[in-house]
Amino acid sequence: MLPNGSTNRFLQLPRLACGFCLGLISVAALPTLKAPAVSIVTGRMMLETDGTHAGSALKAAVVAEVAPGYHINDHVPSLDYLIPTVVTLDAAKPFSVGGVVYPKGVPQKFAFLDTPISVYQGKLLIGLLLKVDGSAAPGDYTLKGALRYQACNENACLPPTSLPLTLAVKVVRRTENLRRVNSDVFAGIKFN
Repeated sequence: MLPNGSTNRFLQLPRLACGFCLGLISVAALPTLKAPAVSIVTGRMMLETDGTHAGSALKAAVVAEVAPGYHINDHVPSLDYLIPTVVTLDAAKPFSVGGVVYPKGVPQKFAFLDTPISVYQGKLLIGLLLKVDGSAAPGDYTLKGALRYQACNENACLPPTSLPLTLAVKVVRRTENLRRVNSDVFAGIKFN
């Protein structure tokens, strides 16, 4: 002890340093939160044909799957404050987006709301109408996009997020024939 009953601050530093180190060790030993083992929404993009010609229209689709026990909001939400499901595609020349076709959601009643809301559950098919510029050179192109959504279950909603999407498009010469592919998917999308 020093005069007036005070302790030497220099003698307290080793004790403080020890306490700080023990605190760091105990924080490092705490369990960390892990991301869900399975993604709540998975998906991919595909084309209606195995290629396209310059100067033509092209149909694409987003095929998404919402995990059991979850739903995402309709593209046109039932309530103003709900986050809509939206597909975006960064189509650069020689491509442009002519339109996006969303399915109608299914009315569902949840314990946290007084009235049903329109949602997507299970398999979700979204159509995209693309235009290929007449000056497009034959070759392989990659378009990037995203499916933006907010997933919820019976008790809570997760923060809004996006699922990255890519679409491979092959532009072929006009003399090459195109073959239809993924007919089962495109039969389920009402483009008109």
